Amino acid sequence: MATTDTAAAPSPDLMSVEIRTVQDSRGKRFLVALRRWPVIPIIIVVILVGMTILAPWVAPFGEEEINLRGRGAPPFWYSEWYAENPNLQTTYLLGADHLGRDVMSRIMYGGRVSLSVAAISLIIGITIGSAVGLVSGYFGGIFDELMMRLVDVWNALPFLLIAILAAITLGQSVTILLILLSLASWAGSVRNVRAEVLTLKTRDYVAASKVAGSGNFRIMIRHLTPNVMNTIVVIATLRVGGLILAEASLSYLGAGVPSNIPTWGNMVSDGQGYLNSGEWWISVFPGTAILLVVMSVNFIGDWLRDRFDPRLRQL
Repeated sequence: MATTDTAAAPSPDLMSVEIRTVQDSRGKRFLVALRRWPVIPIIIVVILVGMTILAPWVAPFGEEEINLRGRGAPPFWYSEWYAENPNLQTTYLLGADHLGRDVMSRIMYGGRVSLSVAAISLIIGITIGSAVGLVSGYFGGIFDELMMRLVDVWNALPFLLIAILAAITLGQSVTILLILLSLASWAGSVRNVRAEVLTLKTRDYVAASKVAGSGNFRIMIRHLTPNVMNTIVVIATLRVGGLILAEASLSYLGAGVPSNIPTWGNMVSDGQGYLNSGEWWISVFPGTAILLVVMSVNFIGDWLRDRFDPRLRQL
C-alpha cells in the first residue's frame, strides 16, 4: 500500500498565520525599540551633522556662488517656474535666495558655523561650570557661598542686552560670540554638579581615600569627577539646543556672527524681507534645520536623563 506525505506538510492557512505572527512580533519589537531608544532623533542629528561636515564634497554649489539668472528660484517642485525659465539650466532643490545662491548649499555650510560655535562654547562653558560646582561642593564654606551668590547674580543679568552691547562696542566676530555663549552656559551646570558632590563627598570611599592619604585634588579628580560625569553629559546634551537657538537669535538680531558668513540665523534674517514677496524658502528651510536639530537633541537629552536616573529606570 503506497504512503503519502500530505499529512506531514503544513497547511497554507497555518503557514500564513505563522508569517503574520512573525511580522507582528517584528513590528512590536520595532515599536518597542522606538520607545526605548531615540532612533528618529539620532537619525536626524546624524544626517544634518553629516551634511554639514561633508558640505565641501556633497553640496551642489558653493556657499557664495552667485547665479543672477536664478534669483528667487523656488524649490524643485515648482516645475511651472522652471518651465518658464529654460535658460536657467539648473534646478535648485530647496530654491535660491535673492542673489541666486543655492539655499541647500548655504544650509550645509551655515550649519558648520552654527554647530561649531554651539559645540565649542558648550565645551568651554560646561568645563568651567562643572569645575566651579565641583570645587564649591567639595570645600563648601565661604567659597561655596560666594560662588552661589555669583551664580544668582549672573542668572539675573539680561544676557540678550549684554550681547547686543558687546556687539555694538566690540563689533561682530565669531570670537566675541564664542565668549558670550560660553559665559551664558557656565552657570547652568554649577548647581547640579554641586548638589551631586555634596552627596558624594560623604560616601565611605571618599573617607577611605582620605585615610589612605589622598589629597583633595586627587579625590576630586579620581573619585568625584567620574561619578558626576553622567550628570554633566545630560546637562551638556540639554544645553546644546539652547546654545544653537542663542547663536541663531543673536545672528538674526545682528549681534552674532557677521552677516557675510552664512549661518542658519543669518539666513533666516536675510530671508525675512522676502517673505511678503512669496520667497518663503529663504527663511523657512534654515529655520526648519534649527527646529529639527534643537528638537532632536532635546529628545536625546531627555532620554539620557531617564537612562541615567535609576529611579526612572524602574518605571
